[in-house]
Amino acid sequence: MENLSEKEFLIAFGQNLRKVRKESGFTQAQLANDLGVEISQISRIERGLIKTSISNCYLISRVLKVPITSLFKFLPQDKYI
Repeated sequence: MENLSEKEFLIAFGQNLRKVRKESGFTQAQLANDLGVEISQISRIERGLIKTSISNCYLISRVLKVPITSLFKFLPQDKYI
C-alpha cells in the first residue's frame, strides 16, 4: 500500500467501506437512506469513482456504528502514504 496514487487510495477506501458496511449488516440502500443521499453516491464511493468528505466519513461511521478509524483500516499504521 506504499505510495498509493489518489485513484488507488479511492479504490482501496471504497473496497474497505463496502467490507465495513456489509459487516455492519447494511445494504447500500439502507446506508444511503440513513445518510440522506442517493444510493448511486454510495455505489460510486465504494467503486472509487468519487471522493467523499471527512464529514461524510464521520456520518457514515455514526450510521454504521463503527469507529471512524475502521473506515481507514486498509492503510499501513506505521508509514505515511
